[in-house]
Amino acid sequence: MEQINEFIGNNFLLFLAFAVILGLLVQNLWAGFTNKTSIDPGRVTELINRENALVVDVRPMADYDKGHIINAINIPSNGFKEQLHLLKDKEQPIIVVCSSGMTSGGICKLLHEDGFEKVYDLKGGMASWTGVNLPISRGKKESKKEGKKVKKSKEAEKA
Repeated sequence: MEQINEFIGNNFLLFLAFAVILGLLVQNLWAGFTNKTSIDPGRVTELINRENALVVDVRPMADYDKGHIINAINIPSNGFKEQLHLLKDKEQPIIVVCSSGMTSGGICKLLHEDGFEKVYDLKGGMASWTGVNLPISRGKKESKKEGKKVKKSKEAEKA
């Protein structure tokens, strides 16, 4: 026991860094086990195809325009609360997508608090979607900014 105390005393910063990393690892593992609303890209496609899920992309419009899940709507996370009234059907499944899966959890919580029943977030965000080579649409399709639709992409205009 004396050797451990001596080691910690001599290498306090190293021990502190180890403790912080260990704590973050445990928190991440715990969140993965307790968060039942995080779903992988395969489950997202299943919900879209079988239950007509609405995909809400909460990334900034510039990121959305670079590539988004087909038929997703863009409601940027900054100011999401003010635009919540645009989502009307509280029984329709909603899949929240961000860049890496870090922002979508907070948005999901907000939707649950507002009475939406089936809310999911894409585990890993758009990074996981593109990582498994699922299709994306580029350009503007639909944005719910300030309650009006924005110009449709070239792909949507051809359809």
